Amino acid sequence: MKRILIALLLLSSNYAIANDKEIKIARVQFYNLGVKTDTLKPIKQIPLLYAPAKVVIPPNQEYIVSAAQAGLISKLEVTLGDNVEKDQILAHINSPELLSLQRQFLKANNQKYLALAGYQRDKKLLQEGVISDRRWQESRSRYNTFSAEANEAKQLLEIAGMSANDIKKLANSRRLNSQLTVYSPIKGVVLERMVTAGERLEILAPLYRIANLEKLWLEINIPQERINSIKIGDQVQIENTTITAKISLLGQSVETHNQTILARAVIDGSPSTIRAGQNINTQIIQSSDKPSFIVPNAAIAQNEGKAYLFIRNSTGFTATPVLVIGKQKDNSVIIGSRDLKAETEIAIRGAVALKATWLGLGGR
Repeated sequence: MKRILIALLLLSSNYAIANDKEIKIARVQFYNLGVKTDTLKPIKQIPLLYAPAKVVIPPNQEYIVSAAQAGLISKLEVTLGDNVEKDQILAHINSPELLSLQRQFLKANNQKYLALAGYQRDKKLLQEGVISDRRWQESRSRYNTFSAEANEAKQLLEIAGMSANDIKKLANSRRLNSQLTVYSPIKGVVLERMVTAGERLEILAPLYRIANLEKLWLEINIPQERINSIKIGDQVQIENTTITAKISLLGQSVETHNQTILARAVIDGSPSTIRAGQNINTQIIQSSDKPSFIVPNAAIAQNEGKAYLFIRNSTGFTATPVLVIGKQKDNSVIIGSRDLKAETEIAIRGAVALKATWLGLGGR
């Protein structure tokens, strides 16, 4: 700073002010003041704010696999972290209650086929005029009743966890089997195993938590005073990554303990570098049609509560007021007058020295 002030004193005779905001300075003096110039870089994505977030699984992508019948776990096929396919076998349960349901199914199925045979026989006899219409109606009613009971018994087996293929095998072989096979309802990843082999289970006891991780959400905590500046569709950038998301929902209530509002964003693609449950930092970015530019923080000078850029002209620089609308690491996003255009040359270093020159020679 001392070097800059000395340089200012030595060079003051070479400077003049064309008006209140202009600084006349020869290019040869730039190096003495440490001034460096570059052109304005336009930007259409404006960083609004940083906010903490948590990676979550959409509710419709997460499943709890439960024991449909009470019994004893005889074998577990998968464990925590395993990838599973839809209908892949997860576990085997020995369930005595399953035998009773299978017996009821076979009995109801047998009665259904007997009733079907009687119905078909009486239908033929009716056509030949051998029996009355009333007897045929009774045969049809009996068949419909047993058919409904057989369908009910089949659905009870499905609820108990037997697959359609296993039920078909039971109907063909007529062999009772107490082994209940548990299948995965989706393609996904095992996030939690809740039981061990040999454990006795009650009905509906949870076995596994499985989720499809191809789609993840961010739950972002937005300070309630900033929520009005955020819109559905705004982009979210996960800090220190190239992963982006898009805001799909803005909450309608404020969390009482931290006065934040929930914003939900859908993560683009299926990135492998983040995990469900992970706490991360995010930056919310908004598209803008207004001419906006990104400049180094060092290019901005503050005076009387206003921000200024020093724009290069033929005789030196012009102090031009701008509005800082966002921050991005060591840079600021600004908007200004119509004079600000892409490729406009500005001072990106040495703004402090230019400010001192401007204020000193401007009589402020």
